[in-house]
Amino acid sequence: MSFSLWRDCPRRTARSPRCALILAGLWVLSCLGLASCERPSTRASSAPPIDSTLASGSCDDTRASFDPGPVTAVLADQRKAWNRGDIEGFLAGYERSPELLFTSGAAVRRGFDETRAKFRARYGDDPETMGQLGFEILDVRPLGACAQAAVVLGRWRLEDTPEAGAGVFSVILEHQIQGWKIVHDHTSAATD
Repeated sequence: MSFSLWRDCPRRTARSPRCALILAGLWVLSCLGLASCERPSTRASSAPPIDSTLASGSCDDTRASFDPGPVTAVLADQRKAWNRGDIEGFLAGYERSPELLFTSGAAVRRGFDETRAKFRARYGDDPETMGQLGFEILDVRPLGACAQAAVVLGRWRLEDTPEAGAGVFSVILEHQIQGWKIVHDHTSAATD
């Protein structure tokens, strides 16, 4: 998307579909905080701020030098915690705020507390009820010019539990002061 088109839009007619599309796209990016390196002001203040080195407004080559290692390390740590029956260790990968979104089974859960309650109700906090979790990471990519967020696409498999299954997931992680945290999780189970 070219920002020179953004400057031209105010001079175009309000009915220009191209201009409307560009303005809508930039509005969405600015609402998500991806058009700049500043945390959006529309997010509730309970969410921890982004690392100040990324919030400074200077992106330069941050996206070009994006390292997926710390992002995938969050998922590796979650898998290890799950497999030792440590539900709190698993949940440490999520943002602890009311803004966390977790979607699975056609249900949308909002907030860390609701997400934690659902995991505990379904899987307990014992290796015998939680089983063994595995991930296959299919894609990791930065979001936005400053790489302060990333999206991960993968497959999951849960074995050795009555809740066994498999499927796909996509998670959005945001780089915060505490490190990379999952802020949006969409998980689906295979129907086979």
